[in-house]
Amino acid sequence: MTWKGILYEQTRSDMPVGIIAGTAIYSIPSITMEEISVDTPYGETLILRGEGENSDLIFLPRHGPKHSTPPHKINYRANIHALSSLGATHVLAAYAVGSINTNMPPMSLVAIDDFIDFTSGREVTFFDGGVNKVKHIDVSEPFCTSLRSTLLELSAQYGLEIIPGGTYVCTNGPRLESPAEVRMLSKLGGDVVGMTAIPEITLAKELDICFAAVAFSVNWAAGIEKKISFVEDGLSDLGKNLLDLFIRALREASK
Repeated sequence: MTWKGILYEQTRSDMPVGIIAGTAIYSIPSITMEEISVDTPYGETLILRGEGENSDLIFLPRHGPKHSTPPHKINYRANIHALSSLGATHVLAAYAVGSINTNMPPMSLVAIDDFIDFTSGREVTFFDGGVNKVKHIDVSEPFCTSLRSTLLELSAQYGLEIIPGGTYVCTNGPRLESPAEVRMLSKLGGDVVGMTAIPEITLAKELDICFAAVAFSVNWAAGIEKKISFVEDGLSDLGKNLLDLFIRALREASK
């Protein structure tokens, strides 16, 4: 099914809400969802939409089907535009990351509240001149504070302990960082490192989407231990609980 990228006509009393995820979280297994291909001015993207009573839920697998697109080649503008065109006013994103801060070991959850951008070569704005003009957005508060607050308030009900703040460093990928790079990122104030938060965060802000995010650590960043090893045990349950929390928080915040 193809959906043209136009403003979504509301048929429900509640607004659509979106979840973006990637590594380790590829769908919402507990909910029946339909695949929809959305045409946008920036290309086509695939989303999953809930059926029946869950038709307000939109799930976007940022890496595409079967995790087929590396971080530096994701069509971030098409993804965020698709969510906006379908009417999503509130969006939560999950990011698999490596831990830089030793107080945030693997399996930690962090409601990130700031970022450092070390990406390059990505299409990072909708305001690139021409018909879209030029606009300089303020990212003094990168994330939607009301959605972050709702998420943190509800987290204990889902057995999740979320650290209420941390700085996400976004690198280009797809390679992992070197030990020297990780030492530098630590000195700059980075807590966790990943490859996909930028430009998702800033594109959502450009379209006035209430956007918040949780990073979940799956490894120590390079150089902290002799060898990088990735957590597997418990990751499936963590992902399920996090998705359940996301759905509840989004519905509460968008009322």
